[in-house]
Parts: sequence; structure tokens; C-alpha cells
Amino acid sequence: MGFWEVTLSLLEGLEQTCLIFALTLVLALPLGLVISFASMSKFKPLAYITKVFVWIIRGVPLMLQVIIVFYVPGFLLGTPLFSRFASVIAAFVINYACYFSEIYRGGIESISKGQYEAGQVLGMTKSQIFFKIVLKQVVKRILPPISNEVITLVKDTALARVIMIVEIIQAAQNYAAYGFMWPLFYTAVFYLIFVGILTLLFGYFEKKLDYFKA
Repeated sequence: MGFWEVTLSLLEGLEQTCLIFALTLVLALPLGLVISFASMSKFKPLAYITKVFVWIIRGVPLMLQVIIVFYVPGFLLGTPLFSRFASVIAAFVINYACYFSEIYRGGIESISKGQYEAGQVLGMTKSQIFFKIVLKQVVKRILPPISNEVITLVKDTALARVIMIVEIIQAAQNYAAYGFMWPLFYTAVFYLIFVGILTLLFGYFEKKLDYFKA
């Protein structure tokens, strides 16, 4: 078993890892904003239901959520509702949207009422105040916790193997079944490069947002 053979196999697994990561991020970020607005709604039943839902999702391990999404519909309907890959994406998106929603909510609620009042004095509409005054400050404040969740997502993609999605860890475990353990440790290199690129990227964005300094 050659080094390049293993590398090519892990790169195939990494492709699946990147796909799970990208789809989760693209879908969960906007969904999280919707959930955060629902949790802050003045319509109390909606806010209460949303908060209970977020509490449940954040309290249940992501691995268990993946298993539930894939297997439970099959037990109830006699056939899986989603494919394995779609089940992983659905579970990941719902889970991370709930985490992102709490970050959004904290960022929005951290803006003082004076910011809104200042916009009203200037004759701005509510949407203008939010997008021109509040949003930029919120982005600056939530970027560090968002970056932490995004980096966690990179590592959480390994949980897809629980329903036999062949991401990079599963690809390495296939070799471990034949007694070759080093490919499993070799995956750490791929994760470190992935996380390193994201760290540099978020560091760049944080510097770009330095116009809001205390």
C-alpha cells in the first residue's frame, strides 16, 4: 500500500467532507438568521416554540440527530425519507442553524437602543437602520463565535460516517480494517490544512472590520 495511493483515497474522502461542509454552511447561515428573528418575535407563541426547538437541538448530540433523521422515517414509513447524504445535510443544517441563531440573537440584542434612536432621529426607516447601522456592528461582534462554529463544523463532518457516508475519516478507517493505522493519523494533516486556511480567512475578515473599534 503506497503513500500516494492512500493520499488519493483520502482526497476522495476529503471531497465529500468539503461538500458536507459547504452545503451546511450555505444553508445554515441564512436559516439561522430566520430562526433568530423567530426567537425574538413579539408574537410570544412563536418565540416560545422556537426557543424550545433550539434548546432541544442544542441539547441532543449531532451524531444522534443524524441517526434520527435517517432511520426514524424508515421505521415509521417503511422506507427512508432521505438518502444517506441528504440525511446528513438535513441534520447538520438544522443543528448548525440553531447554533448560529443564538449567535445572531446575541449580536443583535447587544446593540444599544441608542443606535436605533439615532437612526430614527436622522429620519431613517427601520430597514435602513438595521442594514446601514446595526448590521455592520453585529457582523463585527459575531464573527469570532461564528468562526469557532465553522471550524467545529469542519471536524463534525466526520460524524457523517455513522450512517456510512465515506468522508475522509471513513476512508482512512477502511485501511484500518486491514491493519494499516497510519492513514487514520494522516487525516490530521488534511484537517490542519483545512482549519488553517479558515483561520487565516477569518483573521483577514476581522481586520477588515476593524473600523468598529471601542
